[in-house]
Amino acid sequence: MTDVLEKTAAPPVAPRRAHAFTAHGMTVTDDYAWLKDANWQEVLRDPTVLNADIRHHLEAENAYTESLLGHTAPLQKKLVAEMRGRIKEDDSSVPSPDGPFAYFRKFREGGQHELFGRTPRDGGEAQIVLDGDALAESHDYFKFGGSRHSPDHSLVAWSADIKGSEYFTIRVREWQSGRDFDDVVEETDGAVVWATDCKSFFYVKLDDNHRPMQVWRHRLGTGQADDVLVYEEQDIGWFTHIHESTSGRFCVISGGDHETSEQRLIDLAHPEDEPRLVAPREMGVQYSLADRGDELFILTNADEAIDFKIVTAPLAAPARANWRDLVPHRAGIYVLDHDLYSGHLVRLERANALPAIIIRDLTTGEEHAIAFDEAAYSLDTMGSYEFDTKNLRFSYSSMTTPSEIYDYDMAKRTRTLRKRQEIPSGHNPADYVTTRIMARAQDGAEVPISLLHRREFLRDGRAPLLLYGYGSYGHAIPASFNASRLSLVDRGFVYAIAHIRGGTDKGWGWYLDGKREKKTNTFDDFSACARALIDAKYTSTKRMVGHGGSAGGMLMGAVANRSGDLFAGIVAEVPFVDVLNTMLDDQLPLTPPEWPEWGNPIESEKDFRTILGYSPYDNVAAKSYPAVLAMAGLTDPRVTYWEPAKWIARLRATMSGGGPVMLRTNMGAGHGGASGRFNRLDEVAIVYAFALWAVGLAEKGEV
Repeated sequence: MTDVLEKTAAPPVAPRRAHAFTAHGMTVTDDYAWLKDANWQEVLRDPTVLNADIRHHLEAENAYTESLLGHTAPLQKKLVAEMRGRIKEDDSSVPSPDGPFAYFRKFREGGQHELFGRTPRDGGEAQIVLDGDALAESHDYFKFGGSRHSPDHSLVAWSADIKGSEYFTIRVREWQSGRDFDDVVEETDGAVVWATDCKSFFYVKLDDNHRPMQVWRHRLGTGQADDVLVYEEQDIGWFTHIHESTSGRFCVISGGDHETSEQRLIDLAHPEDEPRLVAPREMGVQYSLADRGDELFILTNADEAIDFKIVTAPLAAPARANWRDLVPHRAGIYVLDHDLYSGHLVRLERANALPAIIIRDLTTGEEHAIAFDEAAYSLDTMGSYEFDTKNLRFSYSSMTTPSEIYDYDMAKRTRTLRKRQEIPSGHNPADYVTTRIMARAQDGAEVPISLLHRREFLRDGRAPLLLYGYGSYGHAIPASFNASRLSLVDRGFVYAIAHIRGGTDKGWGWYLDGKREKKTNTFDDFSACARALIDAKYTSTKRMVGHGGSAGGMLMGAVANRSGDLFAGIVAEVPFVDVLNTMLDDQLPLTPPEWPEWGNPIESEKDFRTILGYSPYDNVAAKSYPAVLAMAGLTDPRVTYWEPAKWIARLRATMSGGGPVMLRTNMGAGHGGASGRFNRLDEVAIVYAFALWAVGLAEKGEV
């Protein structure tokens, strides 16, 4: 990297503008607070109104990053070509039957966006109703929010975001003519649930702070101003979402935060009825439901069922007092999800970071499992439009095995392979090895690490390694197939996933051990994984690159502060690094619902001190740091652009050596980065080129 740095112009210097605040008797300085646009809500809707000084700084940072990584442009181009070569360009989903039709999604050759269509159930000519490429033509950014055909199959409600800010506009299209109605419903979360008579639908509207707090009913042929407010959540810490129940009978209004939930039902045959509460919210109690006839099947952590259990309740009287255990709680066996069909209950479980599907015959009570033999793999159920079916569709993959879609006859216990992910440029799973090792954290916890490498790999400590982590909100990182990773692995990298605390990889307790006052376990676990990989000679110090995004970007910031000496580079995508300031601002979209995850530093001095103790931005120190690449999206409502901007500014002004530290802001996208399946590859290529550069491989001709 030295030769490149010698040719690079000086990095941008963000001016310090004195700013401080005092809370709980403690004064915190924040001299880069000015990078947050005072009109940030308007910037989400229209990024052209961004303050000129802020825009100038972000553009200067982009130019600096380009000056450092621009020489890798040929490598990035090569990486994109490889990754694109592994994508079946005219790929399509397995059609999902519903009544007289089977619905599917597909791409055309060279297309960036999905097409939605259907065929007659028993075969026949396909009809495309939504052409994402055509709809995206006049927009720099375009992303579908969702599509849902009406119960009578004559209409489709669809939504799209054209700014990257996750404000989705809903429209309704007629299948036969392919034309949109005049109905336009704006500033929603994108989801739609149809009434049975197909004359109206439910949706969730986002408020001025981008929070989903209200459920509305829209009647076709009327303006949005005439829509009816169906439900409004009063707690700003709770978000509200809707979905169709398993039987299709109800619209489920689901509300909650990260610790507590509550459900309401609207009979779709009577859309004007008031929502009916299932069980009142109780602090710390979570539940989700499925319906079958006059009975509800409820997945819950009630009664201290840390890893969740399944209970039943009568639909007519579904309160907590009437819940009866069907699948009792078993410590260490985490029930992730449940799905219900007319004759079978399906649940997805995970134990010791490995998933299994369990099927229960509701007539006999007999159960059986679907499981696989690889050391690490991913397994998921895919749902169905139809309730009265014996067919279960599920997906399987591992870090070496491309995704496979199966139809499984729950009565006969037979499986049919419906689709295997094609890798047009070729892929031989036998050329790769997936394995798993355990790292011992500083408190003795055993942390799983999933690994992917070439079969000819030599474990001598010389290989570069990319270590990926997340560790928040109970999200587990599956050991699934990702074709893009092969571009690193084929260049000699080991790819590793750290299944750290804060996720539910080893159950709900694994999550609880990595949140709030125990948050630092997440960071220490990741560092322990890095050291275990070094000790096992999969890599060595300064041959490793850490990678994480969003809350995983916070992980990267904390690790850079705590154990950056282990790493050659750190990639933090849309990183949540300004934790204290964000959790103190109750006007930001995600702040109130995040308090159960991180703590509320406004109300609690203890939470204030805890967050201040680890928040990456607040703990930047005068020490040497690895090379850092932070990536942001200007219209990101989840992790706002100013978090990484402030972090990089403070890093550059404070660190005593190492680096360089870089910021790349996508000026036309949000949390998910660029729209379009191929444009997204450009950003992946930047990450991989940085990783190769950080370990000294990007200058070599063979890459």
